[in-house]
Amino acid sequence: MANFYKTLNQTNDVVNTRTLLHEAIPLTGTIVSGTYGVNNIKNYSHGMFQSVYDYPYLSSSANHVFDITAGYSSDSSLSGAANNQNSKKINIYNQMAQVMMGYDQTGSILQFDEDGDLLAGGTKQKENIFLNFSRLLIKDEIKKGSFELELGVTPLYAEDKTVFTSRLKLSDASGSDGYLVNSPVGEYGILYATASTVTTTVLKANQSYPVGLLFYQAGVAVITGSIFLKEDDGGILANTHQTVSMSGPSSITETVNAVLTGSQISGAADNIRTRLYNVQFNNTVELNSTVYFCRVNHGEYNYSSNPTYLSGSKIRVKTKTTDVPVSYITTVGLYNDNNELMAVSKLSEPLKKSPDTEFTIRVRLDY
Repeated sequence: MANFYKTLNQTNDVVNTRTLLHEAIPLTGTIVSGTYGVNNIKNYSHGMFQSVYDYPYLSSSANHVFDITAGYSSDSSLSGAANNQNSKKINIYNQMAQVMMGYDQTGSILQFDEDGDLLAGGTKQKENIFLNFSRLLIKDEIKKGSFELELGVTPLYAEDKTVFTSRLKLSDASGSDGYLVNSPVGEYGILYATASTVTTTVLKANQSYPVGLLFYQAGVAVITGSIFLKEDDGGILANTHQTVSMSGPSSITETVNAVLTGSQISGAADNIRTRLYNVQFNNTVELNSTVYFCRVNHGEYNYSSNPTYLSGSKIRVKTKTTDVPVSYITTVGLYNDNNELMAVSKLSEPLKKSPDTEFTIRVRLDY
């Protein structure tokens, strides 16, 4: 217990800092669509989305990686009462849009916008794929400018993974300095598609195309279905490349539009998931700290309040009366205004303190 308290000056002795820590998160296609077959893929009775784990989901070691689902707007050309799970797909779109984009002045849900400029109107993305990443992975947010997602766009699906011969790369290349802030859930960037292989002509022109939005704090990627369509069908692929067949382990050969209208959401998720070649990004942990500079002047703390410091009313560390007193600093205690102990900091090794030495001990509290 301390018997001498030294007041910290809030101006000179206390500093608040903010540090951003980043961790690389690689999600290879083998985890998403191959290593464990379907044992790490969980479908639900409600049929609204599909969950992907990094290990068979019945195992206690399994970690939730992301959820995948798909939907379209009620005014989309794909919407129709006869569609499989039509109302659920509209509900999915509306739910994601109202959370991510919010409402306009009339109370109507804003649709996902290609360039994020909501006031200017512009092209709306009405048929979307949604990837909702686990908070375990993104922590506080996805680091801006670090997101990459590769998709196989080889026209025909094959179990031997030749589906990845031609690929698109989706990235938020301008996210670090070109992100938008007009979303209820925080900041978001635009996802651009480029060809990641040169074995075939994939895109209708050699340029980047806005194909979705990435919400950094929410950890949600919104991707338009046009990434699987050729130019004549309203997509970004070259007409010579052919429209991508969304066939997979659980469906017949279909275009993405046919999958979104004719398959259940779980079936659409299967078809999209098996074309995921790679997903990678850096997460962000925001570490807030208060640093206390505890200054020990030459004339302070040269004695110990420990009863064993004295023997017969004499200081043990002195052999002669002319010897200078010596103490060893091992612990720093932070107290409130009522001298109640609030935090304890332990030094890695004792500091020898005598009247001819001074120290500044830096104590950092993270929260």
